[in-house]
Amino acid sequence: MKADDAKKVIEDAITKEIEAYTFYRGVADKVKDKALKDLFAELAGEEKKHRELLQGMLTKDIAKMKFDPSHDYKVADTLASPKLSADMKPLEGLVVAIKKELEAMQMYTQLAKLAKDTETQFLFSQLANMERGHKARLEDIYTNMAFPENIWV
Repeated sequence: MKADDAKKVIEDAITKEIEAYTFYRGVADKVKDKALKDLFAELAGEEKKHRELLQGMLTKDIAKMKFDPSHDYKVADTLASPKLSADMKPLEGLVVAIKKELEAMQMYTQLAKLAKDTETQFLFSQLANMERGHKARLEDIYTNMAFPENIWV
């Protein structure tokens, strides 16, 4: 991957982190339930940290990041994602949030696998793990909200 391409991937990831932050912050500001308000505020804070990590990468020499040049990075596969909106119904918002966390997790996992240097592999692996944790938390909440009968099982 050329340095310009790597820079574009990181810039796209930053854009997605900003979208996620904006969505989570918007939901946290609107939702009445304290537990959900706290969860979405926390997720917003974590997405902000992800953005800052990625912005830090842009200050380094991107040319030092080594990726397998023959691989399809599938970056374009995530571009058609629906626009996040804080005006969605809670369950719809959770579904979109889960899908966004899945996309981010998959993108970071892919980049970690393709990275040829340890520092870059570690960074993207850590981001993938953080997004995986977000996804699992959101899925638990979704399951409890969509299927409340499961709480008593």
